[in-house]
Amino acid sequence: MSYKIPINTAKVFIVDDESEITEIVDTFLTEHGFQVTTENNPVEAIKKIKNVKPNVILLDIMMPGIDGYEICQQLKQDPEFVNTPVIFLTGKDRSDDMGRSFKSGGDMFIKKPFSCERLLEIVNIVMMSTGNM
Repeated sequence: MSYKIPINTAKVFIVDDESEITEIVDTFLTEHGFQVTTENNPVEAIKKIKNVKPNVILLDIMMPGIDGYEICQQLKQDPEFVNTPVIFLTGKDRSDDMGRSFKSGGDMFIKKPFSCERLLEIVNIVMMSTGNM
């Protein structure tokens, strides 16, 4: 598999209010060569994302204060992030989130619980399909 961005410089940003999830995914993706940044506070996440400029964002939907849809919409209004892939992580039923995920600017969504191996496959597929690898 050839990458436009060497895997050891591909940046993944994870936003989830559940620290256990961010820790597990961070460890797994770091072991697979990604540079990972995490944030458990959705309000702080927007600021951090703008500083980090990740190649892909993993974004929980249901969070306190501001949900993943709103974060995605705000980022997609910024020309710098309009092409940054967003993969939603959801504990809700697929049919509930499918339309809203894509309408808010998301590229894919994964139902919780998920395997880290499957998440890695999806991250790679989304990054390649959007030209971010």
